Amino acid sequence: MRGGPRHGTWEPLPAARWEDAFLSGNGHHGALVFGDPDDDRVIVTHHTLVRPNGAEHARPPLLADELPALQDRLLAGDPTAAESFTDGRPLQWVQPFHPAFRIRLHRPSRARRGYRRSVDFTSGETTAVCGGWSSRVFVSRADDVIVQHVTAPGPTLGVRLDHRLSGAPPGLRVEDGALLTAEGAVLSLHARYPGSDRAYTGVTLIAVTGGTTALTPPGVRITGADSVLLLTRVRRHTGEPAVTEEAGALLDLLTARTYDDLLDRHLRAHRTAYHRVTLDLHGEPDERALPGSELLKRPGSAALAERLFGAGRYHLLSASGLLPPRLTGLWTGDWDTAWSGAFTTDANLNLQTASAAAAGLPEAGEALARLVETQLPHWRDNARAIFGTRGAVAPAHTDGESGHSYHFSREYPLHLWTAGADWLLKPLVDLDETRGAQDPRTAAALAETARFYEDFLTRTDEHGHLVVVPSYSPENRPANASWGTLNAAMDLSAARHALLTAAAYHPGTPDAGRWQALADRLPPHRINADGALAEWAWPGLADTYDHRHLSHLYAVWPLDEIDPHDTPDLAAAAHRALVLRGAENDSAHGHLHHALIAARLGDGARAARALANVLDGDYFHASLMSAHYPNRNVYNADAAHTLPAVLIETLVRSTPDRLVLLPALPPAYPEGELRGVRTRFGAELDLTWGPDAATALLRPTRTLRIDLRTPSGARPLDLVAGEVHALDLRTW
Repeated sequence: MRGGPRHGTWEPLPAARWEDAFLSGNGHHGALVFGDPDDDRVIVTHHTLVRPNGAEHARPPLLADELPALQDRLLAGDPTAAESFTDGRPLQWVQPFHPAFRIRLHRPSRARRGYRRSVDFTSGETTAVCGGWSSRVFVSRADDVIVQHVTAPGPTLGVRLDHRLSGAPPGLRVEDGALLTAEGAVLSLHARYPGSDRAYTGVTLIAVTGGTTALTPPGVRITGADSVLLLTRVRRHTGEPAVTEEAGALLDLLTARTYDDLLDRHLRAHRTAYHRVTLDLHGEPDERALPGSELLKRPGSAALAERLFGAGRYHLLSASGLLPPRLTGLWTGDWDTAWSGAFTTDANLNLQTASAAAAGLPEAGEALARLVETQLPHWRDNARAIFGTRGAVAPAHTDGESGHSYHFSREYPLHLWTAGADWLLKPLVDLDETRGAQDPRTAAALAETARFYEDFLTRTDEHGHLVVVPSYSPENRPANASWGTLNAAMDLSAARHALLTAAAYHPGTPDAGRWQALADRLPPHRINADGALAEWAWPGLADTYDHRHLSHLYAVWPLDEIDPHDTPDLAAAAHRALVLRGAENDSAHGHLHHALIAARLGDGARAARALANVLDGDYFHASLMSAHYPNRNVYNADAAHTLPAVLIETLVRSTPDRLVLLPALPPAYPEGELRGVRTRFGAELDLTWGPDAATALLRPTRTLRIDLRTPSGARPLDLVAGEVHALDLRTW
């Protein structure tokens, strides 16, 4: 396994479940690789594969004319008024994400000697070996194709494309194709969705070295070959399939190129991205050498944290491209994906992309920016239809095609939630700060968000403060009221942040002045009778503490509004709220969200306990992809993709004018090295720490003065662009 034990994982047996299959992807195509020498399977996925279910025609409810009456009732004290703010439709899920098919390679069984399968995070290549047989698979970032190379395939090898995956709808109309070519063969699979004009088509080009190829519909049988190379693509489309054109494109790609040539083209982009940031916790060599399934049985191991850090960045990179990661990343082996395998924007997608800036993965940020840009017209529709305003309101769920807000119900009135755009834009603002340049797409989306608040924030309380009404704190409710209420803490912070950030992106304009003035009129946070930051700032609304979401602490993380150094009283109240928060159903995202907030508040012990809840809870499959619940229940990428952000946040925190080193060091990792982390003031940072001291190297790209905070104190630090700055500090 190239790159060393920290930069990959391995298993001594083939995957028996698709959840344990090793993963590869380029942000468009995905592959789940079983690595079975006798019956190998590669499940093919693509970000665009969503099953039509009627949601493709859904639009936001036309409720704007009813909004003033709703606001009057909520302000008058009617705790259930928002329950009738609906057009009466039933809950509509977004179009569910699904797999395309599996590539099956079957050969006569034989004794297995020296079996091992592995995935190399530095290359994105999965490898399985057994005796003289080997199979190597990667998904090319350069050529957008799934590439598989099999050596010593045996006296005979059967190859076919098989759509019969769990949950496949019985009405799926499938046509298989097989054609012999000079190189070997072309296989195709065309599937049309029930009751729809939409379809998807997969094409696999098979190039055979040595031996012969014969048709065995719907596949082929290869006899006496030395090696077999397979190139696969899948497209979602309307109309007729373009098999001939796609096969020609794959043949052009193959001309004068070997497997290694194709891999080298891919590595230029993938390896550069993966190596930008690395974490070394000085794990024990014997533990580093363990297969992933065994290492997961040692939850306190530094070697496990190292491997999960590498796996998390690898999977996040591999899932980011055409779109950002879904609830399942880019992968599934089942048509019945939980929560439709959607992009859920009220915590999940946000947590998964949290490390995009600091962990050196602008690819994830670019994928998120693309989603925002393409869906912005639909966000405008949401604002007009539901609230009667200009500007933009993001949905809480999207399938990647539609940005309309139509997924809501009485218990989940997600159409009332107005903070989504700000949370989706926050990682993009962070990326702009790391590189010192503002993306015009982010600037435009911020302006649209601010225009929404300009039109929406028209009601005031007895003190003259603006009121966010209706208001919703995902996915919780007050103990003494319904879900739709007033002045949720998250909504206040999101409105304030969006207005002030939009103003900063458009300095000197009349808009900026209005947005700043509007932000100044928002009310402060409320501290409740328990000394905790209240989830709803409106007087009289009682907190519900046992919940998986931590929406009310949005001001602490991901924002910088509440900070132990600048707002100690509010930080203490936020910490009290965190202490009182229960885990409800033990969702992985809830535990890691808890850890991120604890790290921001400087509570290393609490951050470590929250992280340990996930590491101890059997949340990870042998693939090192994660689950939503303990005991590997419900395949879900939240924990896998968020864990790197948690580890970084405990070691380094930055703002545009501040650097905090070792703010919440987990006791389990007393020494280590974090290299290449990006800061929001435009410097790369290498950090090395031990039991008594630490050193940091800063490589700034901008000249500025920052506020440096370390365990030994605070001081200003002057940075000069292009000059390396070395820092020595005590950790205790």
